[in-house]
Amino acid sequence: MEPQLDLNLLLALDALLDERSVGGAAQRLHTSAPAMSRTLARLRRTLDDPVLVRAGRTMVPTPRALAMQGAVHDIVAQARAVFTPPDTPNPASLQRSFSIQVGEGLFSTIGSRLLTRIRTEAPGVTVKFVGESHEDTQSLRDGSVDIEIGQIRRTEPETLIEHVLDETWVGVVRSGHQLAGKRVTLKQFAAAEHLVFSRRGRLRGPLDDLLAEHGLRRRVVACAPNPAGGLFLIRDSDLVGMLPARIGGDAIETFGLQSFPIPLTLPPLRLSMAWHPRHTADGAHRWLRDCVRDAMRA
Repeated sequence: MEPQLDLNLLLALDALLDERSVGGAAQRLHTSAPAMSRTLARLRRTLDDPVLVRAGRTMVPTPRALAMQGAVHDIVAQARAVFTPPDTPNPASLQRSFSIQVGEGLFSTIGSRLLTRIRTEAPGVTVKFVGESHEDTQSLRDGSVDIEIGQIRRTEPETLIEHVLDETWVGVVRSGHQLAGKRVTLKQFAAAEHLVFSRRGRLRGPLDDLLAEHGLRRRVVACAPNPAGGLFLIRDSDLVGMLPARIGGDAIETFGLQSFPIPLTLPPLRLSMAWHPRHTADGAHRWLRDCVRDAMRA
């Protein structure tokens, strides 16, 4: 019958052979001398060898104990390494590829900021930005995506979701538009011609329900699949659009547009980051989450 493996016996054997003293081994393993004496007796029975024998006032290992000392020490060191939390890797020496799923609107505003941070700190890292899917996928579960950012609607029970920030909405128009640079009333806002952003082609949203409560209705004349392309339409027309105030700020400035407060209390845009729990303790993935979090909040 094969002997049962007992890591505690290996730890005791390593300490006994290193200290060559029952008392010294007991102190090293934070136990009592009588307990270590019982462990030594168990080792002798298991190995069918005295292991340590008294020679005058000291103890010396047997030839078999000497022969196995190096192997025992290596096994104990490897076992400790298995249970020791890994150090956070140095991003500068990291060689890895990450996949980040993000919608085009959010990507157009934070993509450059995020990539600059990653390239600066970890030039050996490759980033794949993956667009949102029209259907629910198992991309986090199957490992094809490392992090998803945006409005998270995943239903997998194991998915970890961290709320990063809430965004308020602002109206967006071209420079010179009749609503630009002025306090916009609810009637003026509803009377304007609107452009909505929806990758699924939806023309209505929470805004329309709130307008209806005030007896108002807006006219949506166009729907763009994402803000990145839709802002060209706003720039070249009298259409009114809506963007998240902070995240959309760079895009508003780049297109030379102007924003104004929407005269309604709209539900905030809840932006989050999601990942599979198998990555939670991974130091490189933790560093990537820090980069994503900072890019979204900048």
